[in-house]
Amino acid sequence: MTARDFHAIDGKLPAPDARFDVVVVGAGPAGTAAAIAAAEDGASVLLIDENPVPGALIGGDVPHFYGGRMTAAVQQPARMLEQVFASNPALETAFAAGVDVRLGTCAWGLYLNGPALRALPEPMLGIADAEAATMVGFGRLVLATGARDLVLGFAGWNQPGVMGAQGFAALLTRYDALASRRVVILGTGALALETALLALSRGIAVAALVEVAEAVQGSTALAAQVAAAGVPILLGHTIAATHGGIDGVEGVTLTRLPSPAKAGAQSGNGDWEALRSVTETSATGPRPAPGKDNELEIPCDTIVLAIGATPATELLDAAGTLPGETISLIGDAATVTRPDPAYLQAWATALGQHATPDTIVCQCEEVTRADVLGVQPPRYLDRPQAMAARSLASLLNDGPAHPDQIKRLTRAGMGACQGRRCRDQVACLLAEQQGVSIATVPVASFRAPVRPVPLRILADWQESATMTAGWDVWFGIPTQWTPYAVIGTPEEAEHVAGLGGNMHV
Repeated sequence: MTARDFHAIDGKLPAPDARFDVVVVGAGPAGTAAAIAAAEDGASVLLIDENPVPGALIGGDVPHFYGGRMTAAVQQPARMLEQVFASNPALETAFAAGVDVRLGTCAWGLYLNGPALRALPEPMLGIADAEAATMVGFGRLVLATGARDLVLGFAGWNQPGVMGAQGFAALLTRYDALASRRVVILGTGALALETALLALSRGIAVAALVEVAEAVQGSTALAAQVAAAGVPILLGHTIAATHGGIDGVEGVTLTRLPSPAKAGAQSGNGDWEALRSVTETSATGPRPAPGKDNELEIPCDTIVLAIGATPATELLDAAGTLPGETISLIGDAATVTRPDPAYLQAWATALGQHATPDTIVCQCEEVTRADVLGVQPPRYLDRPQAMAARSLASLLNDGPAHPDQIKRLTRAGMGACQGRRCRDQVACLLAEQQGVSIATVPVASFRAPVRPVPLRILADWQESATMTAGWDVWFGIPTQWTPYAVIGTPEEAEHVAGLGGNMHV
């Protein structure tokens, strides 16, 4: 009989705290409908949703880019819960169907047996609310996690009032807690046009839609509705500067691109020159900057990034898996696609034209463009001479740079928002510096927990004795670590002689 390794984890991982036939993550329309359908088929169903999101996380732009434009209502948990129910009446039907509905509960980790892990009793999902973290087993997992904002930075974007379209819609429709009154929207695709129409329907003024390409990217019909409402659609423009005060954004200066940014432009959208001639002379539209013929100034309190969105599949990314028979994607998580790489790069290049070296890329860690291009850590860390001498150019001598490598060297993406505001910016910068398409540069990877869960909640205070035993020796492999308990004792020499261990933890 083969002896069992005392330090191995085989057989030590406990069964999940609960098990369901179907677990649905995301209680929007698609997720709620899927949960109800599964319950009606006789399955045991758990439906979780991180909304209402605590005000502190909203302030840190998780899970969407809220941009500091929420009202104080987000600090009232009871009101927020009421708003979530009011925005999705089907939740009541889910309760009636026997679904275990848990709001204010996030999914922070997905664990499956595979090449790097074969000791799990079954597939498990890590979930957490304000009180505790638990592991849930499942027969089938349905991810209705929606999409996240795709964020590109520019001069002044790191002040309150710059936000993503997903965050804008969430504050406006789910929470009724949006403080914006007059917005400028970047982009003219379906997301931007729908955001403009949503804002107008809720009484929010849309000062302009801004597009770097020379053609509107969305449908002619939607664009015509926006233009008919008197909203200027400014093609071939980018942001030259943002103006702010104590409450954040107060206005934006746009400039005409010196050469048309044709990347990603679609044809067949109608005679947009005629449309521009109407919208750009609107009485409520942009006005020329004094003494500068190619610049326009627009008063606004919010800039909405609606260039594009990307599926919120962090759970799958961190687990290193793809959808299959056991795990499926529905709703926006399955249907939303990233913008065309050339179009995204055109936006990044245009916005970067007026960005200075000290323009922030990573807000959490205050990493600047110069820091990323110089492969330098944040200013709050020391920079020894050897470190200060390195650059992205020297890094590229060893081959293509990977965003994960840049993250470890500069800390861009390591903050509380977990890179949601900067990972796409870093990828665009690397593509530009290497002279390659952004399609060839991966976005920085995700790692569990994919939500910022406090350690006091994640900690397993009830760890079993079998897991506790031998914790300080990694699987008991010879030449690894000497256990703490024997350091400085006669047993240390015996350990070194017997196991070959030669390194203290």
